[in-house]
Amino acid sequence: MAAALGSLRLNLTLLLTAVLLTACQPAPSGDSFFPLEAGHRWTYRVTTTLEDDSSPEVEALTLRAYGSEKLAELGDQAAWRRHSDSGVDYWLRADETGIYRVASQSVLDEHAQSDTARRYVLKTPLQPGTQWQAHTTAYLLLRSNEFPREIRHAHPKIPMTYQIMESNLTVDSPAGQFKNCLRVQGLATLRLYADPATGWRDLPLTTQEWYCAGVGLVRMERQEPAHSAFLTGGTRTLELESWE
Repeated sequence: MAAALGSLRLNLTLLLTAVLLTACQPAPSGDSFFPLEAGHRWTYRVTTTLEDDSSPEVEALTLRAYGSEKLAELGDQAAWRRHSDSGVDYWLRADETGIYRVASQSVLDEHAQSDTARRYVLKTPLQPGTQWQAHTTAYLLLRSNEFPREIRHAHPKIPMTYQIMESNLTVDSPAGQFKNCLRVQGLATLRLYADPATGWRDLPLTTQEWYCAGVGLVRMERQEPAHSAFLTGGTRTLELESWE
């Protein structure tokens, strides 16, 4: 089980944004719900619990904002870069429609991979009812007795619908209490053969994200239940421990 959890670490930050600024454009204001300007750093406590293992794994994840830079894969246009210590880089832009990812690069990629379509982190207007779609994958679902165990290899792009559910919330975290927060919910289903008794089932994939003004992502909860003899599901929680 330790090996299975270890194989998930590369994808920790893909959950975060499970997300068109040019170099001459100003950075977002200090009350942004997803700050992009250089110098910010976020450290999260990541707790992962799988259904077939009662012992959760707890680890730390740090993200850093490196500011606006030009990227060859974007035609030498600029975007805002974020780096995760799990080995993933993201490039994002922002305009009147929201904040969205335009490229990413993992340790397995030789070069940055540009997104064919905007992958929104937050879409305007920033109020309850605003919806958008983006691809996700199964970060926690595992096959019980097959190799590779990770479902994500066979289902890398699952459409998920996001919606801003609440605003003006107060959120507690290990880093403190934050006000003026949004709660975003993401819902998707993945149809898999669960077991001989129930056959094919639509398994829910659910994400809850809390973004707070001036700070960014403060908390995230991911649920991928399976409750199957052939499959193992799990939950993962990210909690902000420190930021600057």
